[in-house]
Amino acid sequence: MSLLLKGARIVGGTGQVHAGSAPVDVLLKHGVITAIGTGLTGTATIDLDGRFVMPGLWDGHVHLTQTALTRRRVDLTGASSATDAAAMMAAAERPAEGLPLIGFGFRDGMWATPPAKHDLDAVVGDIPVVILSGDLHCTWLNSAALAAFGMAGHPTGILREDDAFKVTTEAQTVPADVLDEWVAATATDVARRGVVGVVDLEMADTVQDWTRRFAAGFRGLRIATGVYTPWLDSAIEAGLRTGQVIEGTDGLLSVGPFKIITDGSLNTRTAFCGEPYEGLVGSDASGQLNLPTAELVALMRKASRAGFTPAVHAIGDEANRLALDSFAAAGCRGRIEHAQLVREVDYARFAELGVAASVQPEHAMDDRDIADRYWSGRTDRAFALRSLLDAGAELILGSDAPVAPLDPWVTIAAAVGRTRDGREPWHPEQRITIAQAIAASTNGVQTVTRGNVADLAILDIDPLAATPDQLRAMPVAATLLAGYFTHNEL
Repeated sequence: MSLLLKGARIVGGTGQVHAGSAPVDVLLKHGVITAIGTGLTGTATIDLDGRFVMPGLWDGHVHLTQTALTRRRVDLTGASSATDAAAMMAAAERPAEGLPLIGFGFRDGMWATPPAKHDLDAVVGDIPVVILSGDLHCTWLNSAALAAFGMAGHPTGILREDDAFKVTTEAQTVPADVLDEWVAATATDVARRGVVGVVDLEMADTVQDWTRRFAAGFRGLRIATGVYTPWLDSAIEAGLRTGQVIEGTDGLLSVGPFKIITDGSLNTRTAFCGEPYEGLVGSDASGQLNLPTAELVALMRKASRAGFTPAVHAIGDEANRLALDSFAAAGCRGRIEHAQLVREVDYARFAELGVAASVQPEHAMDDRDIADRYWSGRTDRAFALRSLLDAGAELILGSDAPVAPLDPWVTIAAAVGRTRDGREPWHPEQRITIAQAIAASTNGVQTVTRGNVADLAILDIDPLAATPDQLRAMPVAATLLAGYFTHNEL
């Protein structure tokens, strides 16, 4: 069986349009592009009528389980104060007896007063309430939840970093089979945006989780699944390594990088910086280093020698400096996740050390005001995509979903326009081109060419001529994964 895509205009990740924009035919057989030209024939034919065809899109950093769960939690992204957020939780439908009421998405960095347990106690009462911050580095609990999670008497109910991660994991009570259905539904939704694959950095035993899902028939996306420190030894003992394809998954499931978190986040004010946050004092005024550098280097050496590519979470400029130092000391290549604030002298070190910058441009749109407030005087080197690219760094674009939408077109629009909601562009000197953003969103596949796996996105408009607003709303007519449709509105 072969499929002929007739009348396609091919867009490459480098920004080149095939054959001077003249429509061509693309022949697919057994999940591979076998020919591109004119006058081709296939068992089945679909006339694209001049639509644009490009490599399928990837999101380089997601938490897919959290994304699926977030869709079923109380949405607090619009809360403008602790009182506002508490009222939203009070109005929410109550969970089954014994389960916590869970919210997601509060960002308190610009709130006039910080949130505290008593804000929730006053309106929700004895129901355990757990709210995850929009950056996933902080949780806000009421007194009932603190007692339920063994922290009765905690003074504020605000937990950060490892304490927050622990509660986030323990509060997840959905049965595995139900959760797998929700994850599959999320995959179906993102396929509508031209997505063919993600790097899943969920903080769990995701190799086991995804092996189970594929055994049950999941075939919605390519998954490169990350490994965290608690599961590193077992992964090494099993002979796994980054890039390895897991058997029995039709080649769709592979082992991703080894993920290590070294600092916090901007909104939680725990990203580790060389200077204090504006207005903060005390021992944590410059953020928090979650892992001593000597331990980081040891873990990176261990993982890289076993064939794992380290992916180091670093947001503050001091955390990025230390991460780059650690790559040099460990003698390995890899990725830095986020790289939100970077010293100018460190831009070139990414390329020199073979370290990719795995960045999430929409975070700049979410955090521009809080960055202006807490990183005052430093924002010219925040989310510095152009500076990193000009210094030779490889960019990998992603969303960090559910922190930002799992939609590469939103990501690309933020990288290209540095604006949203009609505001003036924020540090427009750090914009990159549409072609560069697409190239950083296709997992290294630069164009549609003979011999490539048929992972494709079919678009109704030319992405290279689109405005940032058009990119955000990009009409995707179809998505093919290994030659079969995961989304089709042709």
